[in-house]
Amino acid sequence: MLTWLLAVAAAAALTFAHYRLTGAARATVPLALRAGALAIVLALAFDAPLGRAGAAHPYVALDASSSWLVTGDSALWERARHSADSVGADTTLLLGDSVRVAPAPALPTDGATRVAPLVERALGAGRAVVLVTDGRIDDADRLADLPGGSRVVQLEGTARRDAALVSLDGPAAVVSGDTADYAIVIASGGAGAGAGRVEVTLDGEPFATAVLDSLAPFAERELRVHGAVAGAPGARVLRAVVTSAGDALARNDTLVAVLDVARGASAVFASTSPDEDARYALAVLRGTLAVPTRGYLRVAPGQWRVDGNLSAVPEEEVKRALADAPLAIIHGDTALFGAPRALVHGALALLAPPAQHGEDYYATSAPPSPLAAALGALPWDSLPPVELGDAGHDFDWVALMARRARRLDERALVAGSARPRRVVVVPATGLWRWRFRAGRSADAFTALWGSIFDWMTGDASDTRAAHPATAWLRAGEPVRWRRGAARDSAATIVLRRRGAKGADTVRVRFAGEEGEAVSPPLTPGVYQTKVGDAEGLLAVNESAEWLPRRASTHSGAIGAAPPGDRAPRARGAWWLYALALGALCAEWLLRRRIGLR
Repeated sequence: MLTWLLAVAAAAALTFAHYRLTGAARATVPLALRAGALAIVLALAFDAPLGRAGAAHPYVALDASSSWLVTGDSALWERARHSADSVGADTTLLLGDSVRVAPAPALPTDGATRVAPLVERALGAGRAVVLVTDGRIDDADRLADLPGGSRVVQLEGTARRDAALVSLDGPAAVVSGDTADYAIVIASGGAGAGAGRVEVTLDGEPFATAVLDSLAPFAERELRVHGAVAGAPGARVLRAVVTSAGDALARNDTLVAVLDVARGASAVFASTSPDEDARYALAVLRGTLAVPTRGYLRVAPGQWRVDGNLSAVPEEEVKRALADAPLAIIHGDTALFGAPRALVHGALALLAPPAQHGEDYYATSAPPSPLAAALGALPWDSLPPVELGDAGHDFDWVALMARRARRLDERALVAGSARPRRVVVVPATGLWRWRFRAGRSADAFTALWGSIFDWMTGDASDTRAAHPATAWLRAGEPVRWRRGAARDSAATIVLRRRGAKGADTVRVRFAGEEGEAVSPPLTPGVYQTKVGDAEGLLAVNESAEWLPRRASTHSGAIGAAPPGDRAPRARGAWWLYALALGALCAEWLLRRRIGLR
């Protein structure tokens, strides 16, 4: 009521002062009408309360994600719907990959369980939430931000044996005849998983197999497989299937990825002295670029091996591959084949360790350069030292500076130029320590080499205006696209799902230095993509909601944010506007009757 008292006092003082200055202080009735109207206007301006605050009715939010069906308990979803109805709330929200007001469906179908939009809505309305869920929430930590008085009702189904394919990590592009290595992660259900096997096929032909031992409840196991990639070049479908004893759910047993097979390598990495620097940089090269990559390792003078299958290859073939590659990286003795700039016709990266061991240098800054966006936020204090040589002076820019410990001696750690073609020199050894330390330091290693390789391929020949950024994704996830070398700001993509009639057209617009764009999620399946004259494949798997996992939240009170003030406010009362207008009109009529203006 304090707001109303202040409004009345201010209105009375202002009105009395005005009437006294105009010599009409004895016109008490018009004065009172003016003061009342002004008090209402001030109360509306400050949205004064019209009564005591009352507890607002809570929302009821029903988790509508597919994870309810993982247990196979057909009655669990009906129990969830009954629990939501029993709250008796005036508003029921469905929660999943979005938050919306809608009746509960016959079966849950959302491909994610994100509570952040629910939290924002509840905080904006100042209303508590009763959340009915199976507990498998992607961002469960946000529940603590709910208004006080909120609670979770978590329903648990019957645990059963299940083995599910979680991920399939490996190269997205290879050269025909190469060996590809993949890491496969298997997860078990609430009752564990029986022994079995994983079979991987490439366009229906056997590629690799692995044996799976029994798993404890909610355990994970990583299996590594490798196989030779043969056949005609083009986009191929890589399919992994897990089978285990007593498996109760087949929907999460398969994972499909796309493997681009090329006749020749688009990126060639040659190391004259293989070490951890070469190994980790080559891994980033294969993971960052969606182009076929081939690595060559010199194991002895004149003896070269192909990275992966370790097959012998003549030195002349290595030299010829470097000369023909759109992107060439030479590590170690960069002058082994003669002047590298004369040998290589495409983009060139020289990883030249110093000839002699010296003192340690520490990365300190990222000057303005084409790589500054990726390197500007490196955790300088967390980066291990490197041994550094001289990068020379024939460069347009320096991307990374390093300083000798406790001295003012500074040198270029990464330098490059774009004329007449893109060249980058890294005269250092010991960068592998960044990757080996893990954490933020490992992320810095990936950011360094990823930005270098991404910039170097900016002028590479690529007929695709856009291509998927990942070899596979899941339903419910937005589709990420990466801009091709055409450097167009937008692209039109035609998507045709195998086995379905008709096609969909998606228009994407690229943003930022990395040139990435997103389009809406797709239903599971293998899609044929066409961008201009270039064709490809896109693999969309079942949503992550079908994967077994422990509940991330349990029944009980939750939420620490103060509840909103639900007292009725002045601006919501239409009659106050009418009363103020009526008082002003009555004042005007009375003033005219007694001869005042």
